[in-house]
Amino acid sequence: MTLAWTVLTTTDSAAKAQELARGAVEARLAACAQISGPVTSVYHWRKAIETEEEWQVLFKTTAARYEELEAHLLAAHDYDTPEILATAAVRASAAYLAWLEAETSRPVAE
Repeated sequence: MTLAWTVLTTTDSAAKAQELARGAVEARLAACAQISGPVTSVYHWRKAIETEEEWQVLFKTTAARYEELEAHLLAAHDYDTPEILATAAVRASAAYLAWLEAETSRPVAE
């Protein structure tokens, strides 16, 4: 059974958010990525409190593809410690899960 996951990250520009989203979807690590922003983030970093404008990217994927998606985000992200938070869906429609599975399956070699 396919388990749907959402995976959240943030970045400091709309262009970078689009690059992260497109790269993951093109690689079939996520079926979809939604970009929201700008949002204001307030956080501790290097002994100071920072306030920055960021864009959130929410990826829709499966449990089976999470490890590869995380590795992709770590390699593609320019933050020292990028936010990568995964949440398993409690429920999802059968049709959505079928679509998610189909879109995150590795393409058949030609």
